[in-house]
Amino acid sequence: MSPAEDAPDSPRGENRRRRFRWVKWLAISVLLLLLIGEAFYLWPRLHESWRKLTEIHWGWVAACIALQMLSMTGFGHVQKQLLRAGGVVVSQHRSVAVVYGATAMSVTLPAGQVFSTAFTYRQTRRWGASPVVASWQLVFSGVVSAVGLALLGVLGTLLAGGDVGPVKLVLSIAGVVALVWAGNYASRHPGTLEGVLRRGLALVNRFRKRAADTGADKVREMLAQVETVDLGTRDGAWVTWWAVVHRLADVACLGAACYAIGGDPRWAGLLIAFAAGKAVGSIPFAPGGIVYVDATLIYGLTAAAGLPAAQAVAAAFVYRLVSFVLIAIIGWIVFAFLFRNRNAEDEEYEKEFSRLNG
Repeated sequence: MSPAEDAPDSPRGENRRRRFRWVKWLAISVLLLLLIGEAFYLWPRLHESWRKLTEIHWGWVAACIALQMLSMTGFGHVQKQLLRAGGVVVSQHRSVAVVYGATAMSVTLPAGQVFSTAFTYRQTRRWGASPVVASWQLVFSGVVSAVGLALLGVLGTLLAGGDVGPVKLVLSIAGVVALVWAGNYASRHPGTLEGVLRRGLALVNRFRKRAADTGADKVREMLAQVETVDLGTRDGAWVTWWAVVHRLADVACLGAACYAIGGDPRWAGLLIAFAAGKAVGSIPFAPGGIVYVDATLIYGLTAAAGLPAAQAVAAAFVYRLVSFVLIAIIGWIVFAFLFRNRNAEDEEYEKEFSRLNG
């Protein structure tokens, strides 16, 4: 494709602009339909919920905000410790700033998870992380977050008297331990990993009808980067601690939102409602999971945490106002002041990220 064909004023460029306008209007229409759907869902309960909000306890709202900030700080520490294990030293305030910026993208943009992940990758590369370390940090932090969420759901079910059984709990914890062990073993025994990768590379090259050692240099380069990752006992303990702080502070934020509107939730049910809301929120159907996350939270707070419907609606509103709207506003402000300007290397990092994610 020639540059002239891809120019903004060319027919191809005009077609791209038309497609983008079509997608933009479709996204706006879907968002409006979701908002209308949420209004119809909440309308029968809004009068009493509004009364609960006018009688709100502002001290608990302040606690709700503080706990959400603590949750964001906890995830910043997780990112910082994982990068430290890869030999990248970054200050806590920079790590947290990236968490805020990435979260704002994730919850407000269509396909926000893609933009959020690319943004985090680009920033970690700026800090000096190799491509493998930057990717490893993203994957591992996501796994830690997902496992923590699953454990919260299991714990809530156990406390609520549900029949989960110890096997699932043990398997979940064993999965995390195995992941940490496998990562450390690979970094400390690169020869074993190199042998496996070489055999796999030879098999791939056979199908591609290329020489058996094609790409071997890339394998050696990747292994050299893997060797820099060493998630030792100390770093592993800190990652675990801050991952716990990140999740529990977020749960406590939801609890504070319940107390702010005069509710008295069952904490076992609160864990279940929180885990369900976050799990549903991972589905990238609408920015911030608007409507379906709110509906899940309201149902969870009513069915599992024991709140009346009006209190559940009001509590979900307060929690989402803090964890979604406020965090998004702060995140975009942080982005505007710290990350708006692009560096010369950013375009190359974006291309690199696209190649890594196929």
